[in-house]
Amino acid sequence: MSTDGSDGVPLTRAQLRAQRAAEEAATAPDASSASDAVAPAPSDAAQRPVAEPAVADAAAQPEPEPEPVDAGTATQIPFPSGPVPSIPAIPDSVIDPAPAPERRSATAPGNRRFLIALWSVLGILALVVAGLGVVSVTQGPRLSQVQVDPMQAIESPGSRVILTANQSLDPIDPEQVTVEPAVPFTVDANGRSVGVRFAVPLDDDTEYRVSVAGVTAIGGGPSSELETTFTTPASQLFLLQRTADEDTIFATDIAGEATPVFTHPRIGDYRATSSLLVVAVEEQQGSRLIAMNRDGSDQRDLEMPGDGYVSSVQVSDRGGLVGYSYSDLELTETSGRASVLVTQPLHGSGEPRIVQIDDADASIAEWQFVPDSSSLLFIDFNGALSLEDPTSDAGVQSLGVAASILGTTRTTYTAIVERADASIVELNLTDGSEAPLTESDPDYGPPTAIETFPGGTLRYVVQRDESGMPTGQAVVKVDDDGTATIVAEVSGTDAIVQVCASPSGQYAAVVVAPDLPTNDYDDMLLPLPTTLHTQLLDLRGGEQLPTLSGFDISWCRSAPQW
Repeated sequence: MSTDGSDGVPLTRAQLRAQRAAEEAATAPDASSASDAVAPAPSDAAQRPVAEPAVADAAAQPEPEPEPVDAGTATQIPFPSGPVPSIPAIPDSVIDPAPAPERRSATAPGNRRFLIALWSVLGILALVVAGLGVVSVTQGPRLSQVQVDPMQAIESPGSRVILTANQSLDPIDPEQVTVEPAVPFTVDANGRSVGVRFAVPLDDDTEYRVSVAGVTAIGGGPSSELETTFTTPASQLFLLQRTADEDTIFATDIAGEATPVFTHPRIGDYRATSSLLVVAVEEQQGSRLIAMNRDGSDQRDLEMPGDGYVSSVQVSDRGGLVGYSYSDLELTETSGRASVLVTQPLHGSGEPRIVQIDDADASIAEWQFVPDSSSLLFIDFNGALSLEDPTSDAGVQSLGVAASILGTTRTTYTAIVERADASIVELNLTDGSEAPLTESDPDYGPPTAIETFPGGTLRYVVQRDESGMPTGQAVVKVDDDGTATIVAEVSGTDAIVQVCASPSGQYAAVVVAPDLPTNDYDDMLLPLPTTLHTQLLDLRGGEQLPTLSGFDISWCRSAPQW
């Protein structure tokens, strides 16, 4: 007990604790209502008199610790009567309350910077979109894609360059298209694309420019020009070289850098397409016909009509065919096939097919594939000139009588033939009409062989003196208008064996057999002088080109007819 009561009456512990709490609440710094606080009145128990000896005993002995009381049996201790004391506030210096999440204002510096950056980006995008719209309206159609195969363009006619615009176009007139350097072409336009098809092979190692002027969109607007440039690659060609030990087909270029591709003891003939080589070799049991890739890989034999010999190999790249003259190994007066014309697929997927006239195998004196087609032009031993397309059912068409096929054009369905009366005509193979061959100016005499190229011909002529005696040989370039220029000539004991032109007419190859009296012949089925040189000529600019050892360059459509 304590005697701190105002009347000297001792207070209980509960009363003392309540009193101290009230005093602390009254003296707290932030207690704004301290004047209104009511001091707790003493309870009845606090005013109850207690005997003096009890006070002395309590002061002399320590108060015992309360024993744990079972919740089920404990006696309820009543709270003191009177007002309940208020709980004092905890000072801020003791416990700081957790700050509430700060809600940043839209006008705070960080937010302002973010908003400025966001609106700047949106503004730039809007300007870009508006600018692109203005450009599309003010500049007209623009070029979005170009497709072209430069390697195919130098090897065969009919290659295309396709210009694709960014929007559909109004119809295109061929007059709007320009190709530099100039070559003949056709135009095929549809939708967003303009296709320019070259009617002739292109020159190698040359930059070409193709432009389409005055192009407008279907929806209207200003016009623009579509333009592109591309460069064709250098020519890659093949050459056959024979030696006493073995024969080799080389891959080479205009500069003469050669790499061996195929070697065999006896190579009789070969031809090249854009993807394949077809080679005829001679063995004890006759000829073999071997197809392979242009690098010599994947070699495979093509089926032949039987055991026999092959000569005059030619290919139709467009028709996917190989053709050749075939004779059985065993021939008698009454049995065997001699010099029949055979065709078959280049990839070996079909059997050999022998050309027939009136349901009989025809013996052929000479023949040629018509360039850029699968048609065959041939003369039989009776002198009948005929045309047949093995891919159609039209059959053999008679074209009269002829002494020789001098050449076939690469760009038109036309042949140059010598008729039985020795006249030389240009024969239209479509309708059979004919016209005299354009004379050369100056006149170098009648040609004995003609190689055609876009824009003219190469004519092989024998030079003679005033008395008609031969003095030499020459190759004459004759343009379509008849203008003639000698590009190569030999005299004395040298002889020209073969004349060929590159697909575009950019180059020529002239095969010369030097010093015939001492130049031995080989023992092949069709013998040739053992020493042969190929002189390359630049027909465009007169550049000096090398002379190669060998013959039968892949520009040639058939082997030398010596």
